[in-house]
Amino acid sequence: MKATFDVSDALFNSAKKLAHQNQTTMRALVEEGLRRVLSDTKIPARSVFKLADARVHGKAMLIPDPRDWPQFEDQHIGAAVSNPVSKSVSNTIRKEKKRTP
Repeated sequence: MKATFDVSDALFNSAKKLAHQNQTTMRALVEEGLRRVLSDTKIPARSVFKLADARVHGKAMLIPDPRDWPQFEDQHIGAAVSNPVSKSVSNTIRKEKKRTP
């Protein structure tokens, strides 16, 4: 990965001289320096994410298997078609259409 950053001229010249003396590249020198700093710095471990309790009335939440979704969809559509409220609304619409001249 390429990165661009600014350093003081004195630091750059010292690093370039050290890289030349050790017959290495500036890239290798910078990578080694970053590795040392990162290994010396203790990064606090992140706490493990814990999902909030989603139970309803003490019962576990039901998580349907995605393979069963077509069945649930068929049940939902079937319930909507056989719902008396849906029938009365559709009957009212039909009656209004008949009245329209």
